[in-house]
Amino acid sequence: MTQIGYILLGLTAGVFGGMFGIGGGTILIPAMVFFFGLTQHQAQGTTLAIMVPPIGLLAAWRYYQSGNVKLGMAALICAGFLVGGYLGANFVQNIPELLMKRMFGVFLMVVALKMILTK
Repeated sequence: MTQIGYILLGLTAGVFGGMFGIGGGTILIPAMVFFFGLTQHQAQGTTLAIMVPPIGLLAAWRYYQSGNVKLGMAALICAGFLVGGYLGANFVQNIPELLMKRMFGVFLMVVALKMILTK
């Protein structure tokens, strides 16, 4: 049953990722923590591993086919993400679990408020 849950979670995150460009931080991480019992660190690391193949190969390809990918911009952001992801992953390894959850929750609240309150 757990494997079916993983597949359903991936399907859900994939649909929302394809629709809105979200998934890792807003769907996968909370679901892995609350439904599958992962720690915040495990959920974040697992999400990073999940994102590589499906986003890079299929969803982005479909957007590219429709003319909705700025390759130069994507390449530069990808380079920054590569380095930034490594730096961020190193930074959080020694942060206590409760503090990580709270930091992540505050981040989501700030993003949500910004999305709700701006035009």
